[in-house]
Amino acid sequence: MTIFWLCLAAALIGVVEGITEWLPISSTGHMILLDEILRMKDHVGEEFYQFFLVAIQLGAILAVVVLYFHKLNPFSPKKSTTEKKQTWRLWLCVLIGILPAAVIGIPLDDFLEEHLYGFPVVAIALVVYGVAFIVIERMKKGKNYRIESVYDITFKDALLIGCFQALSLIPGTSRSGSTILGGMLLGVSRTASAEFSFFMALPVMAGASLIRGFKFIRSGATMTGTEVLILLIGAAVAFLVSYVAIRFLMSFVKRHSFESFGWYRIALGVLVLGFAIASWV
Repeated sequence: MTIFWLCLAAALIGVVEGITEWLPISSTGHMILLDEILRMKDHVGEEFYQFFLVAIQLGAILAVVVLYFHKLNPFSPKKSTTEKKQTWRLWLCVLIGILPAAVIGIPLDDFLEEHLYGFPVVAIALVVYGVAFIVIERMKKGKNYRIESVYDITFKDALLIGCFQALSLIPGTSRSGSTILGGMLLGVSRTASAEFSFFMALPVMAGASLIRGFKFIRSGATMTGTEVLILLIGAAVAFLVSYVAIRFLMSFVKRHSFESFGWYRIALGVLVLGFAIASWV
């Protein structure tokens, strides 16, 4: 694979990362299918490829920082004292929310990667969560939500949503899907659940990138100039596409339910299962 095709593959992966990281449709499921097509890891090595997939997430979360900088900035001179206190409280909720995933995910990272990453688990998770979205949306249809604003999420809500996010350690569930489903079950509106999901992603994804980067460095691996280039391309594309995807999702949930994403997940799960069967045969 030439440098041009490696750069193109990096850009395509950045597009998929930017879309699937924020929409509740599982980035892992899409990456598995994309890898079957591109086979990028065959040309850059498994170790760098795994680092690449996590590192480009920094580009994705930068889009959240840019889009929500004012909302997340407790030092903004444009905010009143009350608004600044609300922002600090929101950050505390975010930190509380990431605790369950951190407590479970950090010590079990290698185990989960070794035993759960595969076609069957991803396919089942895609379908199960797809059905869950459809069922929950139909249960909530016409009903009012207890919490409409992300600022009204309580510490208890944050911890419980964090427990749902911990389920995203199972490949195929989707981090955003887990937090959004958890929020809706607890009575948090679609908009507030989605926003809180974005904010929780900042420390979670940054932490995951740092852990993967540490492992990459500890292994003694180094990056070539080409690898640095494709890493920068992937991260830049992930940022641009994430910016668009987040704005799309927030506009979408104000007028529509997540049921369509549920059906999409089921279809994708069947497709992934088809790839699994084909690989076994």
